[in-house]
Amino acid sequence: MEYVQATRLRKGMLVKMNNELHRVLDVKHITPGKGRAFVQSRMRNVRAGTLLDHKFRSVDFVERAVMDDREMQFTYRDGDTFYFMDLESYEQIEMRADTLGDSVHYLLPEATIKVSLFEGEAVGIDLPLTVDLTVDETAPAIKGATANAQLKPARLETGLVVQVPPFISNGDTVRVNTETGEYQSRA
Repeated sequence: MEYVQATRLRKGMLVKMNNELHRVLDVKHITPGKGRAFVQSRMRNVRAGTLLDHKFRSVDFVERAVMDDREMQFTYRDGDTFYFMDLESYEQIEMRADTLGDSVHYLLPEATIKVSLFEGEAVGIDLPLTVDLTVDETAPAIKGATANAQLKPARLETGLVVQVPPFISNGDTVRVNTETGEYQSRA
């Protein structure tokens, strides 16, 4: 068993609480004017799908779930089901969109990623820090607009909408941060 201090919880981590597996969706470190600091977390039960809001004291420890990580290739999507192939055994597994969460916006066919298995069941994926996606649709550049702090929405090939600078146009490839969902640079 591996334990992690509550202040080290991060979005996307898998933890075990009350013998149930939970994925951390959101973490806020709160230091009130009076009293002790605490960590407010929002988690989703991986199997039941229920949400749990939990407040940890900053000195609390949480059991981190031990995962079996395997390199797999994302093969295709069928509705809300995503299919992955183990690169060693060629075995196929499937994951539902609600299990993947926001990660679905960063999956491209044939992408190689780490899939986390808990007791033989696929429970999540580990995305790279950035992915390169093609712009499907965005407004044309505005004549005379300066490049400082003016952004426009762009729909990418996976359906994700990000704010991009005015010089980005349809067909461009942009680099997006998978943790924040923000535009990083032109790729």
